Amino acid sequence: MYLASWYKNYKNKWWALPLVLPSLLLPIAYWCNASTVMDGGRVFLVYMPLGLMTAFMLIFGGAALPGIILALLIRYIPIKGEATALLAVVHFIVPIMISWGGYHIFVPRRGSVMFGAIKLTAQRMLWLVLVNAVIFLVIYQIGIFFGWYKDVDNASMESPIHARTLINFQAVLIGCLTGMPFFYTVIRMVRNPNFIFAFWSRMKKQMQSGVSKSEIALWAVIVAVLVSLLLVPINDSSTIFTTDYTLTLILPLMLWGAMRFGFLFITTAWTLILTILCSGFQNYLPPYMGFQLHLAIASSCYAVFSITIYLMAVVTTRQRLLHNKARRVAFIDPIVQMPNLRALNRDLSSAPCSALAFLRVPELELLGRNYGVQLRIQYKQQLNAFLQPILSTGEQVYNLSGHELAVRLNYDSYHERIEALDHRVKQFRFMWDGMSMQPQVGISYCYIRQPVTHIYFLLGELSTMADLSLSTSMPESLQQHESNHVQNAVRNKVAMMNRLQVAIDSGNFVLMAQRIEGIRGDSYYEILLRMKGDNEGDNLFLPDDFLPVAHEFGLSSKIDKWVLEATLKFMDKHRDQLPGSRFSINFTPASVGRFQFAGEVRNLLKHYRIEPWQLIFEVTESNSLTNIEQANATLTALQNMGCRIAIDDFGTGYASYARLKDINADILKIDGSFIRNILTSSLDYQIVESICQLARMKKMQLVAEYVENDAVKAAVQSLGIDYIQGYLIGRPLLLEKLLVHRSNET
Repeated sequence: MYLASWYKNYKNKWWALPLVLPSLLLPIAYWCNASTVMDGGRVFLVYMPLGLMTAFMLIFGGAALPGIILALLIRYIPIKGEATALLAVVHFIVPIMISWGGYHIFVPRRGSVMFGAIKLTAQRMLWLVLVNAVIFLVIYQIGIFFGWYKDVDNASMESPIHARTLINFQAVLIGCLTGMPFFYTVIRMVRNPNFIFAFWSRMKKQMQSGVSKSEIALWAVIVAVLVSLLLVPINDSSTIFTTDYTLTLILPLMLWGAMRFGFLFITTAWTLILTILCSGFQNYLPPYMGFQLHLAIASSCYAVFSITIYLMAVVTTRQRLLHNKARRVAFIDPIVQMPNLRALNRDLSSAPCSALAFLRVPELELLGRNYGVQLRIQYKQQLNAFLQPILSTGEQVYNLSGHELAVRLNYDSYHERIEALDHRVKQFRFMWDGMSMQPQVGISYCYIRQPVTHIYFLLGELSTMADLSLSTSMPESLQQHESNHVQNAVRNKVAMMNRLQVAIDSGNFVLMAQRIEGIRGDSYYEILLRMKGDNEGDNLFLPDDFLPVAHEFGLSSKIDKWVLEATLKFMDKHRDQLPGSRFSINFTPASVGRFQFAGEVRNLLKHYRIEPWQLIFEVTESNSLTNIEQANATLTALQNMGCRIAIDDFGTGYASYARLKDINADILKIDGSFIRNILTSSLDYQIVESICQLARMKKMQLVAEYVENDAVKAAVQSLGIDYIQGYLIGRPLLLEKLLVHRSNET
């Protein structure tokens, strides 16, 4: 254990692996060389030692220099003596230091990563291959010129552009281009045996999707056949396929491998194939006329093939990785970093049967408005992490829009899995800024079989069932609650939304007016909204039918604006027939909570030349009126303008005494449910009386709704209520008929 720890800490020191490995691997690099004699001098078809030394510098940096020098001295001193050994050290160290130094100037960070990174390819090919090989050859040519190399025929190398010089340069170039990544991999594997598994995993990852073992085997067989043909010695019975013609057929095979199998696979395979081909070159190059030319052409083919295969492998592998990355990103939400709806659709389609759970957290919307979108993001991330321990292989949590999540479960025993999911969700506590929160979560579920073609409509149905789960506090099954009923509810809601949008765009609404009579003789009219049916003669839709849908889909503000403008246009058009008339208009909390609302009202009043005192704005205080500060600011601005404010349906729901303290108004409308039974229920009478006392304390006028007979009218008048509304006073009538009604009164 101690030795393993010591080795791990000190293996990269100059006196450890960097000192030992070069001496062990240099003989292998020389064994991979391929050379011959041409015109009385030795030429190389591939020269690997320089690529090996450069790979050591790339991995160990300056710590590799002592080991490189030692390996060269061990190699050359026994064979050629001390002087030649020192010359060999200079010959190798100078180009390696210059090329490695230039490379690290232009690639200062992460310059030693595995080969195949397209951002580093150009710098590596320039400095570690081209510059390295050029300097190495220039030093060699200088040594020949000055006679440093005693075993080289000086006369045969008078011209630096001799064919042998070109072939040797190409050999060094090929050795750096192919040998450097090959020996880089070998050194990394010796340095850390676990790199073998990383190399194998990355090589498989680089392969194109759809590559099978059969395809790789076919490719290997064809390559083996061509290489075998090239290694058959030329004789009188040889065909064109046992000559260097077959060498050209290797290139398309290598390009096939580069495009399909990835950079690591093809560069490793090409290095081995190239070493074999160069070692057996005499078998396929014609020994008769033109041997020198054939040798130069074959050497050029090795170089061009190596560069082409290298670049093609880098580009195609990089393109494939980018494509796979883009594909993965397409299935991951970039903000929440969780699988998205597209991933859910893919996973449901890949499994024969699945169970789908839908999680709805409506309180996230309110919390998000107060604490920002980051709260919603962290809630989903924390809940996802909290659910992971109970999920089996293949099960995931998916992010949906807004405050919703989905969980795909395996079909086996999914009822028990749903119960476990519900139990786990109820245990979850969300931590935010040191606070522990537990928003209520509605859960609905269903089972799904392939093919999945209706995921979006299905999620709508599950959302409806999740709303029911919020009230029952237990998971609700879509199948057990008759999906047809849910589908019809969702379908009707969507149809109503479309009908509303058409009505807003085309003005397909109807305005009605109901008289509100004051005990002092004055009166005004409340504007009531109805929506036309789809066909002529259909019954009108009441507000209770379409306003909840309008609020859910964010259309209520548009409807309020249409009603206001239509009312003001009517008042402007008939100001002579209705002089000094006053109208009360209902507005939803969504409009009152808008910062721009008061300014829009001011502009419309100015445009239609209507006095502010002619308008009364009725606001129903509800749970959707969450921004009390903005609502107060809007109502105050309207009051300062000269308009009056009325609180509608007071005494029910959220329109309570406590909330009334926070809202300033001029008129209080008592809900008709109390007025209707004021003569028969002492409790309702006491409630109405207490409301009257509260209104007097706040100096507010009172309106009694649902006054339908004289006895009720007398009772509310005895309580000091200022205005009366109901069928006894007048039924709602079309706004245009108000002109006829007023003319009859006069």
